[in-house]
Amino acid sequence: MSSISTDFDGQTIICTFEVTPGTAQDLLEALEDAYRDVISKQPGFVSAWMHMNDAHTRICTYSQWAGRGDYQAMLRNQEMRDRNRHISSLCKSFEPVMYDVTAEFPA
Repeated sequence: MSSISTDFDGQTIICTFEVTPGTAQDLLEALEDAYRDVISKQPGFVSAWMHMNDAHTRICTYSQWAGRGDYQAMLRNQEMRDRNRHISSLCKSFEPVMYDVTAEFPA
């Protein structure tokens, strides 16, 4: 099982999507398809999680990659470029941001 840890040496990407309740499920399905069929098969992919808020107005993806270049290469993949155009049409906005895990607080 994957985990979120300060020991992780790769690149973490958190992407937030602003949606409407009417498009939230469509976007969630498009993201699930992209992760299952393309993203998870790319070199350097480690793991990913998806979250949706209870109002169905925000979706967040959290992914881990071996390195920044692996994530950037996935974005340049022609199939992902095509899928990202469709994903973009289903949301008001989206913002991928690269992060480092700086602290953890296990129970």
